[in-house]
Amino acid sequence: MTPKGRKALLLGSGELGKEVALELQRLGVEVVACDKYHNAPAMQVAHRCHVFNMLDPVELRRIVELERPDHIIPEIEAIATPELLKLEEEGFNITPTARAAWLTMNREGIRRLAAEELGLPTSPYRFASTREEFDKAVAEIGIPCVVKPVMSSSGHGQSTVKSAGDIDKAWKEAQEGGRAGAGRVIVEGFVDFDYEITLLTVRSVSGTTFCEPVGHIQVNGDYRYSWQPQPMSQKALEEAKGIAKKVTDALGGYGIFGVELFVKGDKVIFSEVSPRPHDTGMVTMISQDLSEFALHARALLGLPVPAIDFYGPSASRAIVVEGDTDCVEFGNLEQVLAEPGTQLRIFGKPEVHGHRRMGVILTRGDSVEEAREKAERAYSNLKLEI
Repeated sequence: MTPKGRKALLLGSGELGKEVALELQRLGVEVVACDKYHNAPAMQVAHRCHVFNMLDPVELRRIVELERPDHIIPEIEAIATPELLKLEEEGFNITPTARAAWLTMNREGIRRLAAEELGLPTSPYRFASTREEFDKAVAEIGIPCVVKPVMSSSGHGQSTVKSAGDIDKAWKEAQEGGRAGAGRVIVEGFVDFDYEITLLTVRSVSGTTFCEPVGHIQVNGDYRYSWQPQPMSQKALEEAKGIAKKVTDALGGYGIFGVELFVKGDKVIFSEVSPRPHDTGMVTMISQDLSEFALHARALLGLPVPAIDFYGPSASRAIVVEGDTDCVEFGNLEQVLAEPGTQLRIFGKPEVHGHRRMGVILTRGDSVEEAREKAERAYSNLKLEI
């Protein structure tokens, strides 16, 4: 809040952005939060906020030129990334880079980078812009397959084609679920894997650092559970780190990256990467001394990350609310928090239409199994009223 202080502009103000805002403020940074709706989680803790459609390049530029931030931090994919590329050319600092935000907003960009430029192992895939191209892609990839909009997140618009009868529905869901409206889709072949992980990868002045691997379960592409560390062989872990370093080096810049990988035995296959904190990484708020949000803040500010102190086996359980309401009540918290090593975060999202992640339970135990069981017990005690 001074002429010499640093200012950060958050593009996206959800629960992940809220934690980034808090960590930046702990380091004396002025935070301006932006989103398309009022009272988003990060807005509740930021110094100031702006409500606008971040896919609008004119409005995005207006806000950037109004605030003149030292750091522009994309927290979601649905941003006018071509405008970010122009702003970066003009001297604005985009986290981690405008190119990283541009490539990862569009699944086609990051998949072509990983598979075709870097030669990383991925699932078989095809892209389609029309129904005719889509039908051809499904035929070439084969059934079963997964269909996703090239621009979406948190499972929006994603579905699985298990038989020919699912093809029409999959096309419709992909067209309705894209963050930027109807458009191009990716059709992916099924990958035979034992488990999937998020390898949180930090690029900072200290070099590249890795958190313990995060295991997770998703429902329709949306995270429900995560735990740390995911048990895996040393060979698979080293291969995962090698893939993560290749893709994050190619994207460049400083910050944390959520690199999603499939693992089958000692074999590792690249899936996706987010150039920002990852929802499955919320478990780090209880599992280590520097959460993924603290690591992101340090890295993007050009501060060192000399080491990450891992506390022990931990788990997270997302609290997903279904309904149509602007009033959600969380009850029986005395029982939710009764066991040692249990924490709760309520995000403060103002309303739910359909289903929405509204909070998370965090636990620590002597083993991953114990931590996961503890999280499930805490969740079972939670009373939700809408």
